[in-house]
Amino acid sequence: EPKQKAAFGSVGRRIPYRILHVLNQDGESLGNMHRADALRLMDQHGLKLVLLRENVEPPVYRLMTGQQIHEEQLKRAEKKKASSKAGTYTKELSFSSAIAKNDLETKTKQIAHWIEKKYHVKVTIRQAK
Repeated sequence: EPKQKAAFGSVGRRIPYRILHVLNQDGESLGNMHRADALRLMDQHGLKLVLLRENVEPPVYRLMTGQQIHEEQLKRAEKKKASSKAGTYTKELSFSSAIAKNDLETKTKQIAHWIEKKYHVKVTIRQAK
């Protein structure tokens, strides 16, 4: 999505646009309407107006309950957290071919742990004398 807003939440009565495209709380289109009509609708149903898309003509707003806003904020935070971990990490482990059995088991567990965390693992085995 182009130009994400820093915060997702109710815009209250601060709406800079005269004509809005409004969606109801189920996501169904109510069509284009004047800002005053949207505010009246918001007050009648006890809902909050939330800006969904600003870069379209007219901008898209949705009527939402406080619970819906909270759930959407949690979804966006989870998505942002997941995308920040998108970089690939490489772990490298090196040991001798004459490694003791116990040490080998320990290193194998470590490799399995890294693979679970979705790391790329590079293993180098050096030849013993």
